[in-house]
Amino acid sequence: MNEQIRAREVRLVGPEGEQVGIVPLERALQLAADVDLDLVEVAPLARPPVCKLMDFGKFKYESALKAREARRNQQQTVIKEMKLRPKIDPHDYETKKGHVVRFLKAGDKVKVTIMFRGREQSRPELGHRLLRRLESEISELGYVEAAPKQDGRNMIMVLAPHRATKAAAAAAVAAKAGPSRERDADTEAPQAGAEPAGTAGE
Repeated sequence: MNEQIRAREVRLVGPEGEQVGIVPLERALQLAADVDLDLVEVAPLARPPVCKLMDFGKFKYESALKAREARRNQQQTVIKEMKLRPKIDPHDYETKKGHVVRFLKAGDKVKVTIMFRGREQSRPELGHRLLRRLESEISELGYVEAAPKQDGRNMIMVLAPHRATKAAAAAAVAAKAGPSRERDADTEAPQAGAEPAGTAGE
């Protein structure tokens, strides 16, 4: 930037993106000083390097704002965990499946863990069968991101929501936040013409 540029000549671009052409570095620096802007090298590998006239401080500030907004809008992925036994009671299974459905609808991933005890470890097919059943029953909401894998006494499978499911979850969060912001705005900004409290009837 400015005096840090080492090229003898540069291809100059104006503040509005207009092409000025190839000019000596001293001329480009003078043009930048005349309009109170910085000369910034934007394509250093070009021959000659491309430089643009801009307010570099304003550029950095706006770039930081855009990056912060992008991070705010990025939906963070949360991984929930649900633990099951290979011989789980039907009622308990339905309850825990309901939790998995709720997590997927919220846009979260779910790590499903089958816990084997004692002799159950010699019957891994029980865990596979239970996980396949769960996979088929939640298929409208999610899919298997990580296939069942034995990990010591446990068998683990990871479910992830479909893209449409995540989009619906994000839309629901945005819709829920919208009315609350509007209520806050209404509270902070009284309607024009409203009488102050205690003045009615005076």
